[in-house]
Amino acid sequence: MAMNLPHQIGAISGAALCADAGEAPSSSTVTAVWRSPATSNMGVSMTMNGPENGRVSPSPPLTPPLGSVRPEISLSLAAEALMSAPISTVDVPDREYIAGGNARGEEKQNGVPVYVMMPLDSVTWNHTVNRKKAMNASLQALRSAGVEGIMMDVWWGWWRGETRIPLPNWVVEEINKDHDLAYTDQWGRRNYEYISLGCDTVPALRGRTPVQCYSDFMRAFSKEFEHLLGDTIVEIQVGMGPAGELRYPSYPEQNGTWRFPGIGAFQCYDKYMLSSLKSAAEGIGKPEWGATGPTDAGNYNSWPEDTNFFKKEGGGWNSSYGQFFLSWYSQMLLNHGERILQSAKTIFENKRVKLSAKIAGIHWHYGTRSHAPELTAGYYNTRFHDGYLPIAQMLARNGAIFNFTCIEMRDHEQPQDALCAPEKLVRQVALATQEAGVPLAGENALPRYDGCAHEQILQASALNADGNSAGREMCAFTYLRMNPDLFQPDNWRRFADFVKKMGEGKDVQRCWEQVEREAEHFVHVTRPLVQEAAVALTH
Repeated sequence: MAMNLPHQIGAISGAALCADAGEAPSSSTVTAVWRSPATSNMGVSMTMNGPENGRVSPSPPLTPPLGSVRPEISLSLAAEALMSAPISTVDVPDREYIAGGNARGEEKQNGVPVYVMMPLDSVTWNHTVNRKKAMNASLQALRSAGVEGIMMDVWWGWWRGETRIPLPNWVVEEINKDHDLAYTDQWGRRNYEYISLGCDTVPALRGRTPVQCYSDFMRAFSKEFEHLLGDTIVEIQVGMGPAGELRYPSYPEQNGTWRFPGIGAFQCYDKYMLSSLKSAAEGIGKPEWGATGPTDAGNYNSWPEDTNFFKKEGGGWNSSYGQFFLSWYSQMLLNHGERILQSAKTIFENKRVKLSAKIAGIHWHYGTRSHAPELTAGYYNTRFHDGYLPIAQMLARNGAIFNFTCIEMRDHEQPQDALCAPEKLVRQVALATQEAGVPLAGENALPRYDGCAHEQILQASALNADGNSAGREMCAFTYLRMNPDLFQPDNWRRFADFVKKMGEGKDVQRCWEQVEREAEHFVHVTRPLVQEAAVALTH
């Protein structure tokens, strides 16, 4: 089952708080914290993933601890190591807020706050900050440029103190006993990095269901970090699939199985998914439809017109059977998301943190009628069927933010023979979230440092999809990611300018030249820190 629990802890930026000279603050003071008047703290963001995407998965309640350290304490030590890195002060003006509050909280601030994703190796296996000097300089530089906060992945192997990223050993042991716990394609290829969502409610993990294990994990996290929730930790992104995204692992890149822009493959051939399909088919009086999934949908690297199922004219996707299958396949994914978010909502209720979920920006072959790559990923989105409104409505029911990728991409930059259309896709998602009444956040899918990408993000974040957004903007944007390239002089200058413009907001009538001059001031002030960060991060 695809259960990925990335918990993203956003951070609010303000004026630096720092310990006495030469003294590292204690873990209880959370030194990677910046305040400004009437604002909350800036903290660290963490991403916790469940068994479905292999990055982090919860342990069963009776799993023996690793050594003498309980798993949740290991996570605490690692997180506090990052948050206790000493931060030096730098004399830069604070950002102005309308009414205080965090960027994803109830009180609105000007513009779209920008968060920066931290390097994957920010914390070492020994639960200490990696490259402390570089981290110190980098965080100060980001803060000086007006970055709102940071976001960080917490990998399961790292959390358990293990030196591996895939599923933890206790999960692998259960999969080895029952291979159908893994996602399976029509050729019998198993994906052992994920647990099939078909067994969401099956007590397959030492007597516990995967959903129960996720809940145990989230509950342990909530208890361990209760003193930080709502202040340092302002958002938890609940991952529910590969790369933390709510989707099936339909386009795995491992071992060259899938290559862009292939259509991917349906992941519904384990016994648990097939059992559900059989019941659904019998329920509508069509038992013959429940024996298997589509067998004429090509392979991972096919194109839509190469297949009988996805082809434009007379394709099975638009037949009665195709509509039944795609409705079932996508509803299974929605049900999975609903279960996880309902649990998260209960656990983090009254904790003053926002919940969010990431949806993949599958833009290739978007210009075709069938939208094949979206269908294999579980998004029932075709020329005649809106696949994103049901997702937005599910997130709205559970009070979660809709986080979408590929915000930086332009249609003409992508391979036109594959009919890629990221701009049109983003507009469709913006309209769906507007209709559902759910906040929309964004992030770039690939590292970009050029002005064209920044300009595209600025335009997309304004949410003018229908020409009448009535002051609506994205609630936040996450920039991928902090690394040495970001701090190269030209890249840093463009990034500081981008952050400043994002913070202005679309309804603020100001001359962009003035904004750029102010950004140049930030660049000048942070030059020593930026130079230090660029050098330190490369070593």
